Amino acid sequence: MPRTERRRPPTIHDVAREAGVSRGTVSRVLNGGHNVSPAALDAVNAAIRKTGYVVNRHARSLITGRSDSVGFLLTEPQERFFEDPNFNVLLRGCTQALAAHDIPLLLMIAGNEAERRRISRYITGGHVDGVLLVSSHSGNPMAERLEKAGVPVVACGEPLGQSRAIAYVAVDERGGAHQMVRHLAATGRRRIAMITGPLDTPGGVQRLAGYREELTAAGLEADDRLIAEGDYSRASGEASMAALLARAPDLDAVFVASDLMAQGALVALEVAGRRVPEDVAVGGFDDSPAALGTRPPLTTIRQPFDRISSEMVRVLLARISGEEASAVILPTELVRRASA
Repeated sequence: MPRTERRRPPTIHDVAREAGVSRGTVSRVLNGGHNVSPAALDAVNAAIRKTGYVVNRHARSLITGRSDSVGFLLTEPQERFFEDPNFNVLLRGCTQALAAHDIPLLLMIAGNEAERRRISRYITGGHVDGVLLVSSHSGNPMAERLEKAGVPVVACGEPLGQSRAIAYVAVDERGGAHQMVRHLAATGRRRIAMITGPLDTPGGVQRLAGYREELTAAGLEADDRLIAEGDYSRASGEASMAALLARAPDLDAVFVASDLMAQGALVALEVAGRRVPEDVAVGGFDDSPAALGTRPPLTTIRQPFDRISSEMVRVLLARISGEEASAVILPTELVRRASA
């Protein structure tokens, strides 16, 4: 049988020869294009496309001391990643934002201390240049642990008790709660309940604060019997709604701190024979895919997940480049549908 010769992969020298420039010019283009003329930049990029050159990340990391990759770290149990659509939306958005910089994203899940220790060793071993930290509860040591190790970190949501030290991107949680409660009150509802998120998370704390403040502004009673704590899961929304109906059967609206919990709340209302929105108006938070899968479709507060993802990536790349920690707060939007 004839011997098949394996084609040699193109090198940086091939790109330089094709572009008619020096190897150093190609190297500068590959490392950000600084001090390269527009004509040379166009020539090098055209040569890369023509030759099919692919950066040898391992070789470049030996020179730059960087891995040229980023970690997406979810500090929740693995099953939550598959249940909650918000995490998948954020992961997809961050992957797309990093792809524009030719940087791969590594998914990491650390839902308990053993996993946190293992993931910490991996990250601090230099396998990623920075971390996008998602769903960090107060008392979770990951953000502080990584920052102390010199790893750039950007959190999704304000890290409770660490906002000055950790860069983060968040939405106006409190303002979003104001929007929803104001809307429910404007429909004539007077016994507005709330199912909160976990009260060791920024969303749990800030959305509850906004709910209380808006009730006071509307001249309505902030009755503790109308508040139940969930954990952002569908099951907790159903259980919390059933508990609220048992102790406050006269409630006529409920603000649920996530769309996924609102799905569970709607199940509990149906079981109890309560019509939505005729008997009980229901409002959620997120405008995730879960909001469109309810019957009736869910009135909710929209988080701009595409902007959250792109801003997290932008801030993290700035941190990797040596810039100081910064915070970005994005606005929310009320989305009216049939549930309220």
